[in-house]
Amino acid sequence: MPELDTALVWNGNWAWSLPLIVLSVIVHVTAFAVINEQVVQMSGALKARHNFMFVFALVLGVTTLLAILLHVLEAAIWATVYWMLGALPSGTTAFLYSLGAMTTYGHEPVYLADHWRLMGAFEAVNGMILFGLTTAFLYSMVREVWPNTKAPTRM
Repeated sequence: MPELDTALVWNGNWAWSLPLIVLSVIVHVTAFAVINEQVVQMSGALKARHNFMFVFALVLGVTTLLAILLHVLEAAIWATVYWMLGALPSGTTAFLYSLGAMTTYGHEPVYLADHWRLMGAFEAVNGMILFGLTTAFLYSMVREVWPNTKAPTRM
């Protein structure tokens, strides 16, 4: 029964993915909560400034940079686990693989052994969740800070 042999290759290694997904989402949302608090505190002062566009672009740029660093940190967490479990031979290789999996880029010639591949697929799912959260956060931030340019309606 060759299909049974293939099924046994998957064993339970994919289960490492579940706590990693939960951990990375918690880290992501917590970091964005801290960033959001700072942006909300600054939004009143931001809107009152004459050079609003420059300051807004600067805040958005810094927030985007922080989001990128956050994604790198989360990929590093996955890479550390791959390396510690022996799924990949070095930290560098694990980090390269993790960034490729998390971004669903996948063009690097780094592959997991068969029994770890489902974990790699779960990392791609995790990346989609994290990038979705990042997109929602940046959109929300723009909506919160951007001045309402609509003319008030008169009754």
